[in-house]
Parts: sequence; C-alpha cells; structure tokens
Amino acid sequence: MTGFTFIRMLTGTTLLSVAAAVAHAAADPAYKADIESWRAKVEKSLRSDNGWLTLAGRHELSSGTNTVGSFRDNQIALAPGLAPERLGTIEVDADKDKVTLRLASGVEMFNARNDPIGFSERTLGTAVDRRDWVYRGRLSFHVIKRDKGKYILRVSDLENDVRKNFAGRIWYDVDPGMRVPAKFVPYKGKLIDIVNVLGESSREPVAGYLEFRLHGRTQRLDALADPGEPLFVIFSDRTGESTTYPPGRFLQVALPKDGKTVIDFNKAYNPPCAFSAFTTCPLPPPQNVLKTGIAAGEKFRGH
Repeated sequence: MTGFTFIRMLTGTTLLSVAAAVAHAAADPAYKADIESWRAKVEKSLRSDNGWLTLAGRHELSSGTNTVGSFRDNQIALAPGLAPERLGTIEVDADKDKVTLRLASGVEMFNARNDPIGFSERTLGTAVDRRDWVYRGRLSFHVIKRDKGKYILRVSDLENDVRKNFAGRIWYDVDPGMRVPAKFVPYKGKLIDIVNVLGESSREPVAGYLEFRLHGRTQRLDALADPGEPLFVIFSDRTGESTTYPPGRFLQVALPKDGKTVIDFNKAYNPPCAFSAFTTCPLPPPQNVLKTGIAAGEKFRGH
C-alpha cells in the first residue's frame, strides 16, 4: 500500500533475540489468560444482535425502485412473519451513490438510537464507517456497497435458528509455540487478486510479506493493511483437510516496528462464511496456501 517504505530485513542475531523474547512472554501464565479473554470477546461479538449468526438474507438491489416485504410478489421477498407484506421500497440511484428507504403507510421502523423513522424517505448510508441499520421487532437490515456499483441488502433476524442453535466456537488448546517472531518486508505499490466465495475478483493493495520459521521451515504470507490498522492475513493450511475451515482463516498481526513483528496463530479465526450462508468472504491468494499444518486458533464444526 502507499506510504510504506522498504524496511531492513532482520539479521539472524535479531531473530534469535526476538524468538527468546516471544518464548519468555509465552511462558507467562498471563499469556494464556489473554488468549482466552480475546476468544471470549470474539464469541460474544459473534452472538450479538446483528452479528453474523443473525443474518437471514442477502439480496442484490436493482437500480431504481425495489419493493420489500413478505408477500411473494415483492422484488425483495422476506420470510413470512419477519416483515409485513408491504414494508416499503428501497430506491437505488447509483449515479448519485444514494440509497433511499421509503416505508409503506402504517409501517414504522427505528434507527440505531431507537428513534422512530417516519413515513418520509430516509437516506441509508452504505460506507463501511456509516452503514445505517434500521429495526422493526426481530427484523433489521442495512445496505452495503460492493465493487462494480453493486448494492446489497443484508437482512438480520434476531430469532434466526442459526443463532438459537449455535453451539459455540471451538478452538485448539493455546500453544505458546504457535506465537512466532516474523520479519516484515514491504512491497511498493503492489496489487494482488483477491477472489471471494462467489468467484468475484478484485485487485487489492498488499502491504508486504511476513517471513517466519515454523515446523523447521521458512514460511511466507502476504499481508493486506489500511493505514494505521493491523496487518490482515487471509491464509489456509493443511488442517483444513480435517479440523479447520477448509477455505481458510483470518489473522490480524500487529504493525511491525523496525521490520519486526509477532504472528500469533492462537488468534487465527474463521471468516463469516463459516457461520452464515449470507456472507461473501475473501479467499486466500495462492501464495498464502501453506503446505504445512497450523494446528492453532479456531477449529470448524462443519467437518
């Protein structure tokens, strides 16, 4: 990504010192408690209202007016009991990048502050940092903008059976040996293809690669990043054949200092697609498909 400069690669002596520091930290009982606390937080987030387990629909909106409701002749037909037969309309004006909700007469919804939305039109924000959830009883939804001018209505049901029946995330035991020092080597203006589960491809800026030793071999992973945000890694490994989510897992890595950072595979976690059929997750690029097994982090109940 822009803004990164080339960073000096680690010497063998530096790597040894980082490894010693990592081993010392991992031996601390507080380390296991920290991992367990983090895992509890991601479990709570998954189970929350409007979390991935509540998703009950994903509908691509057409340009112009889209009718919404539970009656089957609506362009966006929601499940019976989840919405009135005629909820209203959602109008998409791609030229103005504007999405407008208009509720049918007698239908009331609420915003995130629990303020009522009247019968007049309401513009729905679609940017990542200002998506507008609107609510009506067990129903909630918001609109997201995807590449190539697509607008997607994402629908949630607080009483979704997936949420009610979810048995919980499952994890490998915390393994200090899966917290490894790494060196970060930045790219300059490099783009890579990221393909999602629908086969859609996008060109994404890649910050650089992480190099580390695991199972007696040197491994590399490409990492994405936004300015000021942790490095983001999409990877898969041989455990996908038996215990982990086959398409791959996600991992956040602290921003490097002087070309050094630490990868903690105990915090590898499943993408939303492992929990919901109504999500579109990115897949690991070919260079992030490891030939070794990473028996750490989150497992998958679907096997």
